[in-house]
Amino acid sequence: MKKKSAHTSETPATALLRQHGIAFTEHPYDYVEHGGATHSAAALGFDPFSVVKTLVMQDQAGKPLIVLMHGNQKVSTKQLARQIGAKAVEPCEPAVAERHSGYQVGGTSPFGTRRTMPVYIEQTILALPRIAINGGRRGYLIGIAPQVCVDLLKAQPVQCAIAL
Repeated sequence: MKKKSAHTSETPATALLRQHGIAFTEHPYDYVEHGGATHSAAALGFDPFSVVKTLVMQDQAGKPLIVLMHGNQKVSTKQLARQIGAKAVEPCEPAVAERHSGYQVGGTSPFGTRRTMPVYIEQTILALPRIAINGGRRGYLIGIAPQVCVDLLKAQPVQCAIAL
């Protein structure tokens, strides 16, 4: 993953990473509505398995949580709920997700969210040497070591991936 030479404006996510002295690379791309991780991976020439999407979900009580998932896989909400001790888990409506995270859907980063939420990471992501994850705005991924998600966000590994 190569670093972009032109300066990209700071986001709450990049500010938090810099504050903690965490190195990252910047990868801007042309955002496409509903393009998702598949589009960003193709635009940047990355493997969609190493592009990690940030999903804002909620449990049966409406408590928000974040799930980090491979770009080419989806979350088994039943498996996730069972592993985190919830009765049910479902994606938040976009407006609700934006309220919780402080980010626009399509530009949600797990770093620097408006509200502190529990973070769950698909455990196979932790085996990757580097991941590309949203840097806090549409059309902007950052490259980091996946362990940063555990160290900084206290992300808990789960097994809930299913093929798209």
